[in-house]
Amino acid sequence: MLLQLNIQNFAIVKSLDIDWQAGMTTITGETGAGKSIAIDALGLCLGDRATTNVVRPNCKKAELAAIFETKNNLSAQQWLTQHDLILESESECILRRVISSEGRSKAYINGSQVPLAQLKEIGQLLINIHGQHDHQLIVKSSQQCKLLDEYADHPTLLDAVKHYAKQWHKLNKELTQLQENKIQREAQQQLIQYQVNELDEFSPQQGEFETLESDYKRHANAQDLLDTTLQSLQTLVENENFNVIDSLRQCSENIASLAAIDNTLNNVAEILSSSVIQLEDAGEDLKHYYQQLELDPQAYAMIEERYSTTVQLAKKHNLAPEDLAKFHQTLKQELAEICHDGSRIDIVIEELHKTEQYYQEAALALSTSRNQAAETLSALITKSMRELNMPDGQFFIAIEQLIVAEKSGHNHNHNHKSATLAINGLDKIDFQVSINPGQALEAMNKVASGGELSRISLAMQVILADKVITPTLIFDEVDVGISGPTAAMVGTKLQQLAKNTQVICVTHLPQVACKGHQQLFVSKLTDGEHTETKVTELSEQSRVQEIARLLAGDKISEHSLANAQELLTS
Repeated sequence: MLLQLNIQNFAIVKSLDIDWQAGMTTITGETGAGKSIAIDALGLCLGDRATTNVVRPNCKKAELAAIFETKNNLSAQQWLTQHDLILESESECILRRVISSEGRSKAYINGSQVPLAQLKEIGQLLINIHGQHDHQLIVKSSQQCKLLDEYADHPTLLDAVKHYAKQWHKLNKELTQLQENKIQREAQQQLIQYQVNELDEFSPQQGEFETLESDYKRHANAQDLLDTTLQSLQTLVENENFNVIDSLRQCSENIASLAAIDNTLNNVAEILSSSVIQLEDAGEDLKHYYQQLELDPQAYAMIEERYSTTVQLAKKHNLAPEDLAKFHQTLKQELAEICHDGSRIDIVIEELHKTEQYYQEAALALSTSRNQAAETLSALITKSMRELNMPDGQFFIAIEQLIVAEKSGHNHNHNHKSATLAINGLDKIDFQVSINPGQALEAMNKVASGGELSRISLAMQVILADKVITPTLIFDEVDVGISGPTAAMVGTKLQQLAKNTQVICVTHLPQVACKGHQQLFVSKLTDGEHTETKVTELSEQSRVQEIARLLAGDKISEHSLANAQELLTS
């Protein structure tokens, strides 16, 4: 239940702390005093969107905090534990909202900053707010379906229908894209198949071009390599008259003899000796290289042809020759994917039919549950209508099950029917009423007046509140358009509801206000420059005065005071 609401610099409230009691709390006040301001502040604590004008003029920010007792609220405790937001005491939950004058907003749960969506999630487990315009929504088919589902309490069935509907739409979207891309895909497949066939025939290998390029250069310059290598060999080692190695060896031997006499030549001797060894090794390597060189026109022709073809194919595909083998594999993969997309159409169509069948089964189960709930709910609302001064009233929930026409086929010309597979099932819900004797049942908005709609909406809210367990229920001026004996009955119903849950009711009716276990009075004070809203808990004597004011207006008489006293004690 709601324990406390703290408001700082919100709208025309400077500072306000409200302590709430169990049972039924009624909020009254003069017109224009801002009776709903506490409800608006609470709504922001529960995740409502904020605007800059909620901050009190000339203030930097508004701060709002709502403290709830969660000791007996298992759902809220589980949610807080799951999100690692539970306090050590495990018996309280503090929702806080800070809104700057620039429009920036921060949300907190038990001192930890959280996304706004989490305030909404936990808020749904703590409070259920019924607004003064709910009776305007009740004539809408979508709202009627929502209300019936709340009463039927079948979330598993709703989730199943929603799951299959979303899955069907996802598959349908994929199929549409596959079909739209079919012509382009087939043309692309022909081109890539031709390219793959061409490269398959040539069969480029990874790393092949680097070897090809080296072999090509060697064969293309084979004669120059032979001539120059032979000339170098003769100069280095094979010329009998003079060669570099023999001359250097003789020089090395001479210096070695001198080093034996003068050791300062030892370093020179070592260098020359080492040079002779290195030149001899170089000569052997050069001789081996020369011996393996050969002029093979046939081998050269084969290498030249493959080298040239590699360069041409690479140029054709606008890539480097060394990347041709990798490109070949990429094309093969693309071709496989395109072929898969073609066969995917048949797979998706089959999955669509299966998903539609599952959807139909889930939607039928949901429809059965709705019909069962509709029968019970219709009887309950009819009873409440008659208690709320509509003695001949009758309420009926008509459910028409829409049929999904068989439009799909196992071919590539699949026709769409996305409009018929709704996420909330195949039922068209219509709330129908009859107000007067002999009057046929018709849609609510055709036969019910504003006041009658308010009473029907209130009856629905009270019934749902009793069905959907929430620790705190708020009714924000839901009794608009109601007076006299009807108002007294509304007050009694809300009071009965408060036996099992906390009820907070903003009202202008004395017959409702008097039923509260606690009554708060909202007033607006001004000094000519500043305006401020105050909320005061009324004492027993003050309640008599306020109920009398609601009965008679500003001119309170002994008679109105007596009537007020009678209402409070009845």
